[in-house]
Amino acid sequence: MKRHWVTTVVLSSALFGLTAWFASRSATGAPPAPAGSSEANVSVSTAAKGVDARRAMIARGEHLVLSSGCNDCHTPLKMGKNGPEPDMTRMLSGHPEAMKLPPPPAATMPWLVAAAVTNTAWAGPWGVSFTANLTPDLETGLGGWSEAEFAQAIKSGRHRGRGRPVLPPMPIPAYRNFTDDELAAIFAYLGSVPALKNRVPEPLPPAPPKVAHG
Repeated sequence: MKRHWVTTVVLSSALFGLTAWFASRSATGAPPAPAGSSEANVSVSTAAKGVDARRAMIARGEHLVLSSGCNDCHTPLKMGKNGPEPDMTRMLSGHPEAMKLPPPPAATMPWLVAAAVTNTAWAGPWGVSFTANLTPDLETGLGGWSEAEFAQAIKSGRHRGRGRPVLPPMPIPAYRNFTDDELAAIFAYLGSVPALKNRVPEPLPPAPPKVAHG
């Protein structure tokens, strides 16, 4: 009886081990590399290199965003101790959706454009434009954009690379000089900032010309 019990325990342990082994096999059918093996070390090293490369890419994108003045228009200004300053609690979230603006003042020479106090809404011959939400919010920002759409928007000067024109003051003629690698880095950085839900209004067309009555 004792011998039969020992045999049962051994067989059960063996079956348990085989079950665990089959469950842990990779999709290629090969058993997992044991801890400390050269294969496992290479896998960890490759993953670490990938993380480091991603961090370097995001850091490069941050440098390009800061150097290109993106916060100047896409981060609303607020009044600080020394005058207007970027409201970094709303960093890169674009024109505040709760800010309702009256019709822009009529342009009289030599003045051509007008800007809201937040520096996020601009009026000119093109109508009224509102700076976009560049945070990775899925509904109101760039969260639903692909890297290709972002790059094409900059290169073509059209929304998502295929829609309406991107309006002033966005300096498309300058920004389309970014290389593909630079645009990829910028997009990676924008995807790493806090996602802020802020639905920016659609642009407004220019006011119809006044008809003179005589």
